[in-house]
Amino acid sequence: MNSSASFEILESLQADIVELIDRLPTLKHRQFIQQALATIVRLADDEIDRLDWKILSAALADMEGGFQLFYGYRHVRKVTIFGSARLAPETPEYQMAVEFARAVSQLGFMVMTGGGGGIMQAGQEGAGRDNSFGLNIQLPFEQQANPFIEGDPKLIHFKYFFTRKLFLLKESDAVALFPGGFGTQDEAFECITLSQTGKFGPVPVVLIDPPGGDYWRSWSEYINHQLVAKGLVSPDDPSLYTITDNLEVACNAITHFYQVYHSSRYVGEQLVIRLKQDLSPTEVEKLNDNFSDILVKGKIEKSQILPQEGQDETSELPRLVLYFNQRDLGRLYQMIGVINEMCTPSPEEAAHPERK
Repeated sequence: MNSSASFEILESLQADIVELIDRLPTLKHRQFIQQALATIVRLADDEIDRLDWKILSAALADMEGGFQLFYGYRHVRKVTIFGSARLAPETPEYQMAVEFARAVSQLGFMVMTGGGGGIMQAGQEGAGRDNSFGLNIQLPFEQQANPFIEGDPKLIHFKYFFTRKLFLLKESDAVALFPGGFGTQDEAFECITLSQTGKFGPVPVVLIDPPGGDYWRSWSEYINHQLVAKGLVSPDDPSLYTITDNLEVACNAITHFYQVYHSSRYVGEQLVIRLKQDLSPTEVEKLNDNFSDILVKGKIEKSQILPQEGQDETSELPRLVLYFNQRDLGRLYQMIGVINEMCTPSPEEAAHPERK
């Protein structure tokens, strides 16, 4: 790049920054934009390597593409499918993944995969191009996009695995894992670890075998024998996931999770659980009777939107608020299961479990 072109780019950037600063007081998310700009300014004054700047700029470019792609689909729930890239179309695991993806897409959910072959291709084949996202990774070999998503505007290529994984989890409202190798095992343990520590979800995590398969059942035996029995994880932690070889059970694990439960977030020290339907005082008292052990103080109480939530899109939804201990996530998942049994969804809600 010659000096003249470089100077023109600098001038354009300077004008953009000046305009942004002028508009900052009127922007909706000005607090976070200001924090991001301040971080860049501080880094510019520090001594960090050229490689660090390359990582930062490439990661931001990855995130820019992801944010722009998913914003238009933010009100549709999505299911991320993980599994082996090596399984051929004639295998029972591949066929089960096709059937599962087809079933959840018919329920209204969209499907996300890594965009490659094997189980990823099966997910795209079952869901169809219109209901699919492919989050591919740029590699010097392998990992070409599968033919069911190739050329679609919902196929995005990431430079880094960590930014790709960020969006595969950030945008997902459920995770389905099929048999696979080290990568699938890594994804399974990461999803469960993030769920166990409250860094992901709550969302349903379903480990799916083909009919009669024992991949995940054998995995579960190891977890119970080596981790649960030896006190290395909580006895309630297996509540964080569902293992099945039945297509109907797998789909129900996802749709039922959102029967009454909508979403949750923390406001200060309180966990706010948003619901699709209001619970009666008797039902809330039942929750207090059965789940007081997960509270650090106070009781589970009904609430409307809290002042600190601002202009939240879920402002009309009823809420439960509680001082959750942020430790017993398996028990929290059990409580969500009980909440989902307390009400019958309206015909409209039952017909559209995918709506956020």
